[in-house]
Amino acid sequence: MRRRSFVHLALLAAVIAAAVTAVAVLIPWLPVSASRERDRIDVTFWLATGISIMIFSVVAAAILYSVWRFRVHPDDDSDGPPIHGHTGLEIVWTAIPTVLVTAIAIVSAVVLHDNGTTVKNELHVKVTAQQFTWSFQYLDGPAKGVVSPDLYMPIDRSMKLEITSVDVLHSFWVPQFGQKQDAVPGQVNPLKITPTRLGTYPVICTELCGLGHSLMRRQAIVLSPADFAARRWAAGLPGGPTAAGAPPGQPGGGGSGKAVFAANGCAACHTLAAAAAAGKVGPDLDKLPAEAKRAGQPLESFVHESIVNPNAYIEPGFPKGVMPQNFGQTISKSALDALVQYLIQSSKGGGK
Repeated sequence: MRRRSFVHLALLAAVIAAAVTAVAVLIPWLPVSASRERDRIDVTFWLATGISIMIFSVVAAAILYSVWRFRVHPDDDSDGPPIHGHTGLEIVWTAIPTVLVTAIAIVSAVVLHDNGTTVKNELHVKVTAQQFTWSFQYLDGPAKGVVSPDLYMPIDRSMKLEITSVDVLHSFWVPQFGQKQDAVPGQVNPLKITPTRLGTYPVICTELCGLGHSLMRRQAIVLSPADFAARRWAAGLPGGPTAAGAPPGQPGGGGSGKAVFAANGCAACHTLAAAAAAGKVGPDLDKLPAEAKRAGQPLESFVHESIVNPNAYIEPGFPKGVMPQNFGQTISKSALDALVQYLIQSSKGGGK
């Protein structure tokens, strides 16, 4: 009788395990992996998931079997037989979880070590977060000196991101790369990524950072080594092929007004047809002449002051203190002048 009960229990557990495994494996719960670090993290994830499925199946089978085999008949109000415990069973159900948790801890420690270990020939990129955009400054390699609003990466080469913030807390995350790292003012947090799949992936802020948080999006673009080294992607960017003399380290240290607009995340908060921007956090930049008139200022000085001292005039219907206050320090004079002229031309329908 006991042997038959054990067989029934084992069969029920196997059926439950097969069903749960099918749900876990056949449904694409996770985004596709695009980095070596994510591949390692997935090993830990699936190890923990497999152990969880096994334990769940055994427990669920025991519960269902007990409900069926030992159910109380109608009008049976008697007490069950006294139980004094089973020392061997208690040792087993203590030892097995100990072994399983230890295995997960060991694998996790190995993955954390490998994902954080410095490798030869890795590229270093300074990642700066600010409301509500990212900028990426290349510190070495073929793109040294380039400052980009998007993260360009050569495939199969490790990159060390040095992540910081100039205003509030942010958090860097690319789902396909499998890792997150906080961006903290006054602090540099490292993150190593080795992309393994060509393509374009979203860069997302996962730390609530203000009204424009949901729009704080850029792209991570994985290129072939030859395309990355050719730097065609850097044309027009500060430090790029057409702006070799631009000051490094500044989002928008040179290049066209449109590049400065993009590099400083203006599109996340403002509408501007010339830049295909549709942000609603701040005023509509296509209406700058009307806004300057309401402020009682010439258009050029109004646009300039609105960038370097955004609280000097607040357009009706918009909150004070949302726009970053430090653009006067983070954007060079030449880049600021280019941005002002670009906004003026764009608001008059002449933006390029």
